Amino acid sequence: MGYRIVVAGATGNVGREMVNILAEREFPADEIALVASSRSQGEQIEYGETGKMLKVQNIEHFDPTGWDMALFAIGSEATAVYAPKFAKAGCTVIDNSSLYRMDPDVPLIVPEVNPEAISGYTKRNIIANPNCSTAQMVVALKPLHDVARIKRVVVATYQSVSGAGKQGMDELFEQSRNIFVGDPAVAQKFTKQIAFNVIPHIDSFLDDGSTKEEWKMVVETKKILDPKIKVTATCVRVPVFVGHSEAINIEFEDEISAEQAQNILREAPGVMLIDKREDGGYVTPVECVGDYATFISRVREDSTVENGLNLWCVSDNLRKGAALNAVQIAELLGRRHLKKAA
Repeated sequence: MGYRIVVAGATGNVGREMVNILAEREFPADEIALVASSRSQGEQIEYGETGKMLKVQNIEHFDPTGWDMALFAIGSEATAVYAPKFAKAGCTVIDNSSLYRMDPDVPLIVPEVNPEAISGYTKRNIIANPNCSTAQMVVALKPLHDVARIKRVVVATYQSVSGAGKQGMDELFEQSRNIFVGDPAVAQKFTKQIAFNVIPHIDSFLDDGSTKEEWKMVVETKKILDPKIKVTATCVRVPVFVGHSEAINIEFEDEISAEQAQNILREAPGVMLIDKREDGGYVTPVECVGDYATFISRVREDSTVENGLNLWCVSDNLRKGAALNAVQIAELLGRRHLKKAA
């Protein structure tokens, strides 16, 4: 006997990836329902590459009673309305929005990093998926932290436009095309031109001058990995369609060499180390698209601090940063708690 699974927001970038990954990983589902807003009702979405078409239902009229899990990719506003309804009906919500991430009664889970924390889901029947940039970073940090204890992290992100949804991808495409033909590149989704440019601004500004995206990376890393770790972030939007990159500087309590770190990362769950000190011996966003792994390159010692390392981290933000992590949480929840599938 398998699970009855709901994907909410199935017509968006992340929702579609959730559907594809459930099919790719052969998730033990007896039944899958796709729900979205009334605008998408009746739309047909293929279940991976199986040829099986699923019809999108209106979330407003959907009854979650009797369903086991719901993967939410509908944004914080809609999640605030529907997540409590689903959770109360006994359907565990795995939420991709930021709404519940810092709720002390909701576990914030990256399965390779803090799987034991999932047991806390029973308080609200809700599990939170972290921010896309946080997810890939903690996958890289966890195995190193276990060995040498991380004191401080300084990270600069290079985040793709898909993190801003379909509108962000469309804007990059349209501006690029317009520039080539001599038309104006008008900014609508982003605050400035994104084509052939970088924008050091993701999400709203806070009183201290940081942005909410930067704040998320700080507080989520502490909640997932270790509250003692000091984190500072600069988050930048770049003209890449899919795939987030991060330049991470790490200061450890204990001594650790670049070679030791490479050996640790080579064996770490969810990590793919590609680190040759030669032309092209590293991973870029273009190469990570469609892959499950968090790729690590450019591991090297930082001589300006005691016990310091630098590394380059790349991952498909629609996958590990969102949809894949949610499906992995569903798999973990099934294995450890619901235990319906053989």
